[in-house]
Amino acid sequence: MTQGKDSGNAKPEKRKRLGDNLRQLYDEVVNEPVPQEMLDLLSRLKDEPSKK
Repeated sequence: MTQGKDSGNAKPEKRKRLGDNLRQLYDEVVNEPVPQEMLDLLSRLKDEPSKK
């Protein structure tokens, strides 16, 4: 993999903008509702007897 000449040396304003964008994306994903299918699966797994 080749690296560009700015790799690791991003200007502070670019790094801040990137960080802000990543934070915003993370917040959006965290606040998404859990799909009903996933809740159903978790419920079934919780109710299933443990096989030890």
